[in-house]
Amino acid sequence: MSLLKNVADPKDLKKLNKNELNEVTREIRERIISVAKSNGGHLSSNLGIIETTVALHYVFDFSKDKIVWDVGHQCYAHKILTGRNAAFDKIREEGGISGFCDKDESEYDVFSSGHAGDSVALGLGLCKARDLLGEDYAVVVVVGDGSFVNGLNLEAITATDYKPGNFIVILNDNGMSISKNRNGLYKLISKSTIKKGYINGKKAIKKVFGNSFVTKGLIKFRRFLKRMFNKNYYFEEFGFKYVGNVNGNDLTSMIKILKNVKTGAKNNSVLLHVITKKGKGLDAAEERSDLYHGVGKELSICGTPYSARIGKALNECIEKDKKVVAITAGMKDGTGLDVVEKAFPDNFIDVGIAEEFAVTYAAGLAKGGMKPVVAIYSTFLQRAYDEIMQDVCLQNLPVVFCLDRAGVVGADGKTHQGVFDISYLSGLPNMTVLSPTDPEETEQALKYALSLKTPCAIRYPNDKNAMKLTAEGFRSGEWETVSGGLTREKKKILILAVGPRTLKIALEASNDVCGVRVAAVKRVKPLDEEFLNSANEETIVTLEENVLSGGFGSAVLNYYANKKIRKNVIVLAIKDEFVDYASVESQLTKNGLSVENVRNIIRENI
Repeated sequence: MSLLKNVADPKDLKKLNKNELNEVTREIRERIISVAKSNGGHLSSNLGIIETTVALHYVFDFSKDKIVWDVGHQCYAHKILTGRNAAFDKIREEGGISGFCDKDESEYDVFSSGHAGDSVALGLGLCKARDLLGEDYAVVVVVGDGSFVNGLNLEAITATDYKPGNFIVILNDNGMSISKNRNGLYKLISKSTIKKGYINGKKAIKKVFGNSFVTKGLIKFRRFLKRMFNKNYYFEEFGFKYVGNVNGNDLTSMIKILKNVKTGAKNNSVLLHVITKKGKGLDAAEERSDLYHGVGKELSICGTPYSARIGKALNECIEKDKKVVAITAGMKDGTGLDVVEKAFPDNFIDVGIAEEFAVTYAAGLAKGGMKPVVAIYSTFLQRAYDEIMQDVCLQNLPVVFCLDRAGVVGADGKTHQGVFDISYLSGLPNMTVLSPTDPEETEQALKYALSLKTPCAIRYPNDKNAMKLTAEGFRSGEWETVSGGLTREKKKILILAVGPRTLKIALEASNDVCGVRVAAVKRVKPLDEEFLNSANEETIVTLEENVLSGGFGSAVLNYYANKKIRKNVIVLAIKDEFVDYASVESQLTKNGLSVENVRNIIRENI
């Protein structure tokens, strides 16, 4: 009989004995692997933190206390234990539950979280609000997968040497970001040894000697020894009591440690350093936790023809020109840069989950005469917006940005949609924004971008079913008429499609319809003014996987308005709302980017 089925609420864990708790962790691991096989999802990160999650819910009461997950992709066990086990079969599916923490799903999800680096600041904010309101609850922050060394977390840790009581930061140290962690601070932290009984030892001294000068002297002596032998004593200079390293996959030890930490944190902040095995319980995921970080159905390894082509093209470019340098932020496999590291390790840099650093580092490289290429998912590059503006565009430096996963991203849901980059990049002076239509054109676009002496961004989707849709190739980004351009009759409608998915929709919608011309927009910024000036169609329809505000369609509207040219421009883009998890097709359809909707617009305007 399954014990997990009887855990409808975290309080049910407290009724179980040690053996039963271990059985629950085993069942959770099996459940996560089984559902990942059918739905895909974040696998290895979740397998590694199961015991720690069970221990946390056993020791704390998170209906009152608060738990904040840094990088929400490690929250599967947390979801299963907090009343969502029955719904777990539908995780990451339309109408199901999110693959990340979601404040609208459960009271146990304090914040909707999918990105990294915000947890310590959020936790400190919760503590301040709690103390000002005179409330009493513990705040526990779980930081994992390399996000501890993200700039925002470091700011929160080092901003002041005072930290509030009842604040516990758990560093889930599995040696990885998405790829292997190379961060220097991380390596320093990981070298320390466990310091058992520090808090209990301090209490024992006071119990024997009271508050006498002997007690004060012995405690000072213990602190002196701690400085000498504990490489992580510097955390105490920032207001934390450091406890570590603890085996986070040993449930019994974790429960015991957490009980002590909970008591010791009443008047102090505690940083608990937990060592876990990413991918634990699945041999393939343990051996290659980076590849099994995110998987498709049947545990297939995620990757796209676009990212693969970027890696191939970079190797060809570096072979010819050693000034080309590839940079990523903890995601070399997902961006296709793993092949660059293997072939040209000196021309490859993985900075970990530190996008801001990646961009400014690239600016320094460019100023020094190199040709940096920064490959980061569209949703993550958002965090480096100021650096793109100040350090790259303001200086007009030749940094190339490869925006993987641009557009809607399906099951990853609200936090990971790459639907803002056209808007946030097109408004920057000196920036060129390219949108190739297939993997071959993506390679051509990269080589073209490297020939420029100004900032350039290339956006492409996570589409595994890429196909050739255009004939001319990329060249320098001129727009290409793909259909309806060879016949002599006057066209009434011009469809301008940005990106391969919308181009495919436009072609299918206009198939066998007279009076419609379809063009591929291969360069979003600057606009192809010659093309727009020669467009005689009465109606222009723009399609893009980007938000409506500040996107490509808005730029076309502004262009004609500034020229005082009267045009009927219909803009199809992502609505002013966050795109929830569903299939890519469903997400596009809900935002009007479907063959049927485009056909209806054609009928209405033909």
